[in-house]
Amino acid sequence: MKAKKAAFVASSLLIAGGLLTACGSDNNGGNASGTAAPTAENSASGSNNGGKKVKLTAMVGNATDTQNIAKALIAAFEKKYPNITVEIELSPGGTEGDNLAKTKLATGDMSDVFFYNSGSLLQALNPEQNLVDLTNEPFQANIEDSFKQAVTYNGKVYGAPTQSTGTGGWFYNKKIYSDLGLSVPKTWEELMANVKKISEADSGIAPIIGTYKDTWTSQLIFLSDYYNVQASAPNFAADYTANKAKYATTPSALRSFEKMQDIVGYLNKDYLATNLDAGLKMLVEGKGAHYPMLSMIIPTILQNTPDKIDDIGFFAQPGDNADQNGLTVWMPGAVYVYKNTPHLEEALQFVNFVGSVEGMEAIATVSKPTGPYVVKGAEMPEDTPQAVKDMLPYFENGKNAPALEFLSPVKGPSLENITIQVGSGQIDALKAAQDYDKDVEKQAKQLGLSGW
Repeated sequence: MKAKKAAFVASSLLIAGGLLTACGSDNNGGNASGTAAPTAENSASGSNNGGKKVKLTAMVGNATDTQNIAKALIAAFEKKYPNITVEIELSPGGTEGDNLAKTKLATGDMSDVFFYNSGSLLQALNPEQNLVDLTNEPFQANIEDSFKQAVTYNGKVYGAPTQSTGTGGWFYNKKIYSDLGLSVPKTWEELMANVKKISEADSGIAPIIGTYKDTWTSQLIFLSDYYNVQASAPNFAADYTANKAKYATTPSALRSFEKMQDIVGYLNKDYLATNLDAGLKMLVEGKGAHYPMLSMIIPTILQNTPDKIDDIGFFAQPGDNADQNGLTVWMPGAVYVYKNTPHLEEALQFVNFVGSVEGMEAIATVSKPTGPYVVKGAEMPEDTPQAVKDMLPYFENGKNAPALEFLSPVKGPSLENITIQVGSGQIDALKAAQDYDKDVEKQAKQLGLSGW
């Protein structure tokens, strides 16, 4: 599912792009010249290639955070491998950057390694033709399976993570919870009981913050529910993409719209005129108890109201079974190896470094995590906000899954309009699901997907 990606500039949060996202291979993984790929053992062995100087090229997006991460990774890598240098080639963002990557691959002009989206956008790069299969590289032993799902095509894994995760769920004001004696909910029924108790307290506190003036924010309850959909319907993403499953006829998927119907009457009175910045202010000032949102708001809270960050907690969107309580995750981008690189061994050493604990430590020096790392053993910096640490148990217990956009390219363009309608009581959940199924059909046919 393609959603809008978040970018933070100065003191405000700007959301742009698509939210929330996301050629035949020889059997031995060799390069175009027919040279066999190095084995897993020697590809990451730390060899300095007998003293030979090698220069790798790396295509990197021009966003400031992306550049900073790439530079930090490269500096740490070059320190470990002094005979290998990595030269950055900048690419534009958005659609222009996507088209450039596809053109470079089609013309044989791609960098040795390149930073790109994980998820459904990867499919458009023809991974089997253009990318090196990284399934058996050593670093994969410590990568979360949920991330591997987002960089897998036809059963082969192609990428290494280049950042922490982002997540979707519920931020809450811990002072309000403490004052009213509330506990973090594990089921949707428990969450709604908390919401009702806040409403009945008649304190002027909005039980749930709505910021529908920024229309994309209306989608978060729906999008964050995907872990619960997959828990009950494990094949939903594949069946949905193949036109074999619908929101209106799949009970666990319909629940995502039913949960939006449940919140009607519990939002702040001016939710249609409230924007994201105002919603964040309500949360930190205790004027709103809950805010369903992406974890990428955390840097903005840290920057604007650092003295309030400890008042904010986080929990995953609950389902209907406490034993299945888990987290929907927006996976980080990845670094990939170009199939025809003349420096395959060195490129593999680079991706093995990126996907290691050392790689995550390098990233942490320039980019604070907004969610757990997908590299097992990579620890968060000591000053990581508690709201981010609240997400760790969902990774430690294996209770997390990629957002649907990382598993399917299908997302109807009218989703945010539909979620506003159901969230404001204009239509019911079933009508919303039926409308969305029609909206999705138009988009899937435009993509030329099989079965539509």
